[in-house]
Amino acid sequence: MTDFSWLWILLGVLVVAGATTAFVVPRRRGRGAATLDESPEPGVVAPPDGAAAEATGADATPEVAAPPVEVPEPASGRMVRLRDRLARSGSPLGARLLSVLSRDHLTEDDWDEIEETLLLADLGPGPAEELLEALRTRVRVLGVREPGAVRELLREELLRVVDPTLDRTLALERPVVDGVTKPAVMLVVGVNGTGKTTTVGKLARVLVAEDRSVVLGAADTFRAAAADQLQTWGSRVGVPTVRSHADGADPAAVAFDAVRRGVADGADVVLVDTAGRLQNKAGLMDELGKITRVITREAPLGEVLLVLDATTGQNGMQQAKVFGEVAGVTGIVLTKLDGTAKGGIVVAVQRQLGVPVKLVGLGEGPDDLAPFVPEQFVDGLLG
Repeated sequence: MTDFSWLWILLGVLVVAGATTAFVVPRRRGRGAATLDESPEPGVVAPPDGAAAEATGADATPEVAAPPVEVPEPASGRMVRLRDRLARSGSPLGARLLSVLSRDHLTEDDWDEIEETLLLADLGPGPAEELLEALRTRVRVLGVREPGAVRELLREELLRVVDPTLDRTLALERPVVDGVTKPAVMLVVGVNGTGKTTTVGKLARVLVAEDRSVVLGAADTFRAAAADQLQTWGSRVGVPTVRSHADGADPAAVAFDAVRRGVADGADVVLVDTAGRLQNKAGLMDELGKITRVITREAPLGEVLLVLDATTGQNGMQQAKVFGEVAGVTGIVLTKLDGTAKGGIVVAVQRQLGVPVKLVGLGEGPDDLAPFVPEQFVDGLLG
């Protein structure tokens, strides 16, 4: 073979090698790009932060370390903060009532002032009249005027209308169905703007602080940011979120997948967030009814919590009553309770809905959600 023949063979090999490289590399990068652009199917568990980048291998951008999982503070003792904030707010149920009741001679004008104070504090007409008559009777009989005695009398009567005998525990016992232990399932409902999704995230932190395993269900599929917001809350404490990436996906399907995931994982609790639309009573009933029916195919529904903004006062009561009628509410979560001096809303909402306040929002912090303790709440009102 001539020298020129070897040269032609060598050139051919180089051409073939170059063409192969040009063909293979773009295909590899194409697969990586598809991985980054793909969205999980509706109802799947959202991956932890950084998981998508890790899956793309060498073609991904430099990996960013996932933030460390936070350890929420214990829920016990949180109500002390609310007591202090209420005391600083100068609640009309505290300072003003004590001031009037401590006067030497109570006239009808004084009692009218007390009644006005109770109504302005959102206590509601029925409870306000009840408390007023009880105070009238006890002041007449006992002739109490000393500040210490007046405070104790007022504390007893306020505590009575708040009702410490109500069962405020959350239904967290895991039911056993056909020999299989299921998670405790909690549905969270409420009007948009009450802080419902944030409350679900904070409640997850309360449960994690009690060493319970949790699965979140983002069944509010009508508000674009709701699932992202809930997933962020969950990732901070290492809790998975079952969600849909499709606009307007079926909320009941997402709720069912969340409960099914909780059963498969052996989770202690499944928390399901729902849409806060209140277009009409029939539509709300249909939607929540479907979610409830679908969930109970997989596990019993243990708790339906209604999130209510305490600052809306009596204006929000009608909406709360609609949810109470259609959703089978078992407990109330009052948010923004620290932002209002109208603490009487606790009494009003319990009386109108017939269910207890179980949790209260104390502020904007991630651990500012606490089990409601009537005694500490009343002490905060009185300062």
